[in-house]
This record gives sequence, C-alpha cells and structure tokens, in this order.
Amino acid sequence: MKLKVVLFLFIALAPVFAKAQGCLTIFSEDGDKFFLVLNGVKQNPAAQTNVRVDGLTNEFYNVKIIFEDVSKAEITKNVPVKDAGTGQFADMTYKIKHTKDGELKLRYFSATPVQVNYSAPPDMYSMHYGQPAPTTTVSQTTTTTTTGNQVNGSVSFGASGGGVSINVDPNMNTTTQTTQTTTTTYSQSGSDGSAGITPVSAPTCQYPMEYGSFNSAKGTVANASFEDTKLSTAKSILSGNCMSTDQVIAICKLFGFEETKLTFAKFAYSKTTDPGNYFKVGNVFNFDASKTDLNNFINNGGR
Repeated sequence: MKLKVVLFLFIALAPVFAKAQGCLTIFSEDGDKFFLVLNGVKQNPAAQTNVRVDGLTNEFYNVKIIFEDVSKAEITKNVPVKDAGTGQFADMTYKIKHTKDGELKLRYFSATPVQVNYSAPPDMYSMHYGQPAPTTTVSQTTTTTTTGNQVNGSVSFGASGGGVSINVDPNMNTTTQTTQTTTTTYSQSGSDGSAGITPVSAPTCQYPMEYGSFNSAKGTVANASFEDTKLSTAKSILSGNCMSTDQVIAICKLFGFEETKLTFAKFAYSKTTDPGNYFKVGNVFNFDASKTDLNNFINNGGR
C-alpha cells in the first residue's frame, strides 16, 4: 500500500521536479525574412518570417536578428523567457516591426503558458534548442540560350549509302536547360550542447556577373552619396549574385575608406567564383595591417 502511494506521488509531482523550459517565438510583422541567433548560435539554416524555439532553460537569451536582405540593419536584444507577471517560464512572443522612422525593431507581443505537444502551423519554422537542423537540398535551374546554325530536317542516304542530305536552318535558336542540385549539411556544435547549426559544406559560386550587369551594378554603387550606402548597396548586389576576384577588386576601389574596403572584401569572399585568386584583393589596401587581416580571414576559411 505504501509503495503505491509513493509511486502515485512521484508520478503526480514529476512535472514539478522536471526542469522548467520556456519557448521563444519571433515573427516579422511585414514578412521580412530573417535568421535567428540565440546566444551566438544560428537556429534556422534558411531565412524565415516566423521562428519558434522551445526547450529554453535560461531566464534570458541574447537575440540577434540577421535579415536575408543585407541592406537591413541587424537587431540585437536581450529578451526574457519568463513571464514578468507570473515569474514562470512561458511561450514568449516578439514581433519585428517598422517604426515611424522606418527602422526595424524587436517588440514584445505576448506571453502564454507553454503548451505540451505544441503543433506548429505550416508557416512557422519550429525547432528544439540543441537539436541540429536537417540536411537541406537546394535545386537551381539555369537556362542558357545559344544562337547559331542548327541542324533541322531530315537525313537521307543514296542507293549506295554514300550520299547524305542535311537541311540546315541558319536562323534557328536553341535553348538548353540545365539543373544543378547543391546539398548543404548542417551539424550540431557548441560545447554546452546548445543548438549549433553550422554549415559543413556550402554551395560554391560558379559563374560571376556578366559584363553588362556588373557594370550597371558598379555604377549604382559608385553613384551612392555616402560610404555606408555604397557598402550596403554592394552587399545587397552580392546577396543574389556572384563575382570574380577582379570584380570584387573593382568594387573595393569605389570605397574611400580602408575599413570599408576590408569589410566588403571579407563579405564578398564566400561569393567569389575563383577564391584561389583572392589574394590579389590585398592590392587595394594602403596599409599592411589590412592586408594581414584579410589574409588571416582567408586562411581561416572565411571566418
């Protein structure tokens, strides 16, 4: 009888002795896609508009929001995972919104009790803190149009098999579609067992911007009035394109300050088609310290 009572009390009080955990949900009010970084560790491998992380055991977490659109400034803020009213761990929700001045800020939205067996809606990226993200496969289709002579028609042979008749249409264009699939693997890291979504292998750039597009982009950067605007514009261009080392050098020469050149050179390293030639970027710097800084960055694999 006593054993049954003890077992009953253990089962009833088990939730009390279990370590309490909270949740953090962050969503973008205007649909700006972002990466969520908690205590220095990226949570979502692909940019999302709505991210929920459960299994949080600390009272406070350092939150960094990195937008997919690199022209938007990052947001950094320490947020609690406990409800200020009850002092208990809760499902804390914050929203990213535009202020009247056009800036993006992280604002408190709500605090609700943590639900057991929570089911995330389809438009939400949900994960458990400390659990690595699955392998992500990205497919990219490239269409190439080639103009030239194209064989069109029939092929006929003479009675002896030696005569061949081929019709050629000189005005015919051919369009070829090639599909390239790149797989990115993410693994867990962090000495404390916290979530670590670290790229093990990442897709590499194969084709730089074509001549006309690059000259147009270069002109856009050059026409910016302020150094910061030039930098944000150049980064924005690289968010959807790749460059050769020579193209990166040409952009770096548009900046007036050594620090800006170095910032862009580091940013562009992972978006170059010929990283083996990247040492040439050092020639744009006036000071040896900048060249050494970039070389160390390259030797550390772009970190």
